[in-house]
Amino acid sequence: MLSRVAESLYWMARYIERAEDLTRLLAVNFNALLDTQPEYAQQGWQPLVTMTGDEALFTEVCGEATAQAVMEFMLWHPLNPNAITTCILRARENARGVREQISSEMWEHINRLYFLIRDTSRATVLASPSEFFRQVRDGSQAFQGITTATMTHGEPYHFMQLGMHLERADKTIRILNAKYLYIDQLSQDSAEASLQLVALLRSCSAFEPFRRAANSELNIELVVDFLLLDRLFPRAALFCLNQGLSALDILGGNGTTPLRPANPRRTLGRVTADLEYLDIHEVLGAGMDPYLHRLLLRLNAVGDDIAQAYFTTRVILPDSRPQQQQQQQ
Repeated sequence: MLSRVAESLYWMARYIERAEDLTRLLAVNFNALLDTQPEYAQQGWQPLVTMTGDEALFTEVCGEATAQAVMEFMLWHPLNPNAITTCILRARENARGVREQISSEMWEHINRLYFLIRDTSRATVLASPSEFFRQVRDGSQAFQGITTATMTHGEPYHFMQLGMHLERADKTIRILNAKYLYIDQLSQDSAEASLQLVALLRSCSAFEPFRRAANSELNIELVVDFLLLDRLFPRAALFCLNQGLSALDILGGNGTTPLRPANPRRTLGRVTADLEYLDIHEVLGAGMDPYLHRLLLRLNAVGDDIAQAYFTTRVILPDSRPQQQQQQQ
């Protein structure tokens, strides 16, 4: 397979997953703050910007983290490389370049999703965003289902699975990192702590799976353990990394050479093994923030090794920014 094709498939899957995760995060935050007192509701939007890693850019172009500013920035701001509309646009452009590798059903669906976003009234979305959030979320999930059902499960499919699961692990860790410190400072018996834990779980589509698996009352220790270390929940970090390892095992070609010293299988394997044998009590409390920060840096290193091992070109995107790579890590 051409490295250009592999890279397009990998990033197409990452962009679709990123759009879904960010949309769900906005939806959960919007609904959670509806019943919150106005003086506290505005404070609930800043962590969303922090979670995406675009806090400096947001402060520069938007200033204060109001509900409208955060939603506009995360949905469609032209300077935000991780805006939901930008993710869908880039996914479509990558899909356009690999039409011969994906099914016609996949291409038709990503086109419908793109035109839905392009033609939606922005004023209507800001006034009542719930339906728009649902459409983007369902459209992204449907694309993943159509991919599994209509695409031959060969190398192209596994590059998509690799991209999707790395992106999913990254977002689960970022969401946990953005919300943990605040929740940990609350009294665990308080109603506010319970509401925040539910919002955290819903941000990862994990509320119902957690209640079925834990079969106990909410507490921060069990929630963190579930989101990081559960081996069966498809958005838990460990599950995603194991799926990434399986994809790399099928793809092969991880041997180092003088021209390609990176070995993503080894790099990801080390991260996964450390997570596999993690004692969650060792990182709870003050140790959680630095641990999750290091984990994100290691996942970024995995992405770099994948690029070095498999991709030798850069996919052309509709816009270019000198200060950033064309494909966003």
